[in-house]
Amino acid sequence: MAIDHLDGRLIALLAREPRIGVLEASRRLGVARGTVQARLDRLQSNGVIRGFGPEVDPAALGYPVTAFATLEIKQGQGADVREHLAGVPEVLELHTTTGHGDMLCRLVARSNADLQRVIDRVVGFEGIVRASTAIVMENPVPLRIIPLVEQAAADGDLRRG
Repeated sequence: MAIDHLDGRLIALLAREPRIGVLEASRRLGVARGTVQARLDRLQSNGVIRGFGPEVDPAALGYPVTAFATLEIKQGQGADVREHLAGVPEVLELHTTTGHGDMLCRLVARSNADLQRVIDRVVGFEGIVRASTAIVMENPVPLRIIPLVEQAAADGDLRRG
């Protein structure tokens, strides 16, 4: 879905201040309340905005260690492995991939020693053949979306103009 400059400004505002109301957003953006509500509804229904939940820091919850595990799985076991991994609370994300592994998951743990427990739980499933794990040292560019939103909005404006 293409977004325009106003969509981009609305998304950026919501990212900075997720608790802002529609009326205040309309005031800050200089457009009618109905315009903001319609844009917000469209962005949600098209899947651009997926939610408004709190951004939680795993380290603040007592899970300061982050690691990525590349998993190789047995043929035909993808659905079972996905179900297994969805049941492990320390698995924050799971992606199916091309290349050396079949899946890539982001894990968290309470310590390096606890990471071994998490890895054992992850790989302790018949459908997983092999795992390779890399521990994160630092995260100099945390997950960010706003630069991409700004680029998409500029691209959308160029397509229209």
